[in-house]
Amino acid sequence: MRISTKGRFAVNALVDLALRAPAGPVALASISQRQQISLSYLEQLFSRLRRMGLVESTRGPGGGYTLAREPESISVAEIVAAVDESLEDGSIDGHGHGQDASAALWQRLGAVMLQHMATISLASLVQEQLAQGVKVEARPVRRAIAPLPVVKPLRVLAPNSVFAFGRSFAAAA
Repeated sequence: MRISTKGRFAVNALVDLALRAPAGPVALASISQRQQISLSYLEQLFSRLRRMGLVESTRGPGGGYTLAREPESISVAEIVAAVDESLEDGSIDGHGHGQDASAALWQRLGAVMLQHMATISLASLVQEQLAQGVKVEARPVRRAIAPLPVVKPLRVLAPNSVFAFGRSFAAAA
């Protein structure tokens, strides 16, 4: 069994999300920037993660994604299974090689690897990141829409036309 790029990116993105979850919904654009993953690719991954009930989305200003469950109850195996087609179609190593003589060996190794990934929680990965000194910035200050300044109309004492200009001379004489 081999973990695909989708699986690795999904695990990294969910660790990033879990680190910042206490501050509220996290925008995919910010995860994309921190993890150096294409935003459109992340959107595809999070669509699958949402369908599998691992994340929830919030729309609108201040929206983004949050974990659907506590990080302690989400395993790495669940994350990888949610985004990896190779686990869905039954292939052993991601290339569909299930017909050779060593297929039983690869199936057993894949099963052991999945069992091990099932014992690793998202919370434990978050704790490892914090222990390694990863800095989690406070929620970025969102700029509120400033009210427009009150503009008082200008009172102009000068004439506004040629005729008014002429009348101003007639009144002065």
